[in-house]
Amino acid sequence: MSQSVARLLAESLEAHEVDQVYCVPGESYVGLTSVLIERNSIRLIVCRHEAGAGYMAVADGRLRDRAGVAIVSRGPGLSNAMVALHSAYHDATPMVMLVGQVERKDFGRLALQEQNYSRLLSDVTKLVVEVNEPEQASEAIARAFHVAESGTPGPVAVILPEDIFDEETESELDPARPRPIAGPRAEDLDRLADMLARAERPLVLVGGAMLADAVHDQGAFADLNRLAQEWVLPISPTHRRPQLFDATHPNFGGYMGIRVPPALLGEMKRADLMVALGERMTDTVSQSYSFPKAPVPQLPFVHVWPDADEIGRVWRSELGLPCSPHEVVKALLRRGAPADAGKRGGWVEGLHAIHRKLLAKEWEPTPDGVNFAAIVCEVDKHLAPDATVTTDAGNFGSFVHRYIGFRQSQIFLSSVVGAMGSGMPMAVAAALRRPGKQVVAFIGDGGTLMMGNEIATACQYGANPIMIISDNRMYGTIGMHSYVRYPQRPFMEGTRLTNPDFAAWGRSFGAEGITIASEAEMGDGIARAFAVKTRPVVVHCLTSAVQMSAWRRLDPAVVL
Repeated sequence: MSQSVARLLAESLEAHEVDQVYCVPGESYVGLTSVLIERNSIRLIVCRHEAGAGYMAVADGRLRDRAGVAIVSRGPGLSNAMVALHSAYHDATPMVMLVGQVERKDFGRLALQEQNYSRLLSDVTKLVVEVNEPEQASEAIARAFHVAESGTPGPVAVILPEDIFDEETESELDPARPRPIAGPRAEDLDRLADMLARAERPLVLVGGAMLADAVHDQGAFADLNRLAQEWVLPISPTHRRPQLFDATHPNFGGYMGIRVPPALLGEMKRADLMVALGERMTDTVSQSYSFPKAPVPQLPFVHVWPDADEIGRVWRSELGLPCSPHEVVKALLRRGAPADAGKRGGWVEGLHAIHRKLLAKEWEPTPDGVNFAAIVCEVDKHLAPDATVTTDAGNFGSFVHRYIGFRQSQIFLSSVVGAMGSGMPMAVAAALRRPGKQVVAFIGDGGTLMMGNEIATACQYGANPIMIISDNRMYGTIGMHSYVRYPQRPFMEGTRLTNPDFAAWGRSFGAEGITIASEAEMGDGIARAFAVKTRPVVVHCLTSAVQMSAWRRLDPAVVL
């Protein structure tokens, strides 16, 4: 039976279990949005900026381990959204972005807002699919979701000319394609089990692919915990994945994120075996390619990642297992731990002791505002066991990772690529996906005025995140780098910010606005924020620039 391409596209999205998409309306795809609104089976979230819509789709992909979907218009719309594609690509997060295009008869004429998307998006997507015939529409959606969710997950763009939506087609629906899940080979498991049995100081880094497995099977966390205990292994969650292992678990071996503190990193470097279990491996996790060294690690290195192309791409692994990390964990549990696994007890205890010391809720007062450590510790008192926490990009995030001991029952969302502006949109997506659950976004003053406008989207759709803004009146991370590299040069004028009253700014959208200017106001202010249940909350924290990060403090004379 004949139907419009727009209807076929909507059916194709439904076939892939899409129930929510994020967009900024554009004339190049009104044919599709009108059908989505009419069908009412897919919730259309209208955002304030294409990057915000894109970040919400990235968060959706992380929350569900299914491709989050954003729809943007051609030219400027897509250009605005590219930062979210970049984030999803580096984050290995499944995402499908539908992009409007000029009419087919105008291809190549430099028509209004025309771009060559295959060329433009080649570095930030796994695939660009151009739909130029009605018969290609459903197949394009099926291929996009399959590629986005398979192997190393990532973003796929589907390009849809403006004049194709109303055309009729008799093409059948192309259903969702099964996601292949590879298991480990028996000989590889034998070798891994032997390497683990012989190691006296193994270090297991757990990353995003393990988190993806846990989305589909909550038993993945329980199995990981059993493996750590039975095989006596230290587990270290990697960059932007702190919730993969309970921070209070005795086998927690420390967080492997940006700039691991020297005391912890020094002990980690005593390891005689490293296993990257579901961790893609990046410069951040490897401490700028130094641990493990690239391309040839300084210790035996085992890489478990569900994509053979990624294994060996940068680091030479002594053993590579291109498969699901949870499958490896289950296989090792079936084999049983070596009889002398207890020999590693002292190694595990030593790493955990350093981690516990670093996690201690201690800080010093600062002369130019509240030490953000105090704010984060106060927030931690109120976090629910199933809370979602998001962070934007910036040094303020170091306080979150130092002072909040995450649990496997909690969710953490952030941009691995370090893109400012992601914190608020991700919080909105989480609040929409998990109504009634706590969602807390930690954001700097710089990032707030990039994508904080998505608080309007939260108000419009009844999402109620709490927005904790660290206002130290500067781009703190850049100020820190400037000071470290050129300590004799002035840096404040190149990073200083003049900010609004963020509490009043929040109230202008319909949110609750709270200001914290001192530690004395902190307890009551944070308690008030968590007591609000019916609207978003903006907590404006006037914080210190002297305490540049959780690990670095400047001479006040340099800043003030």
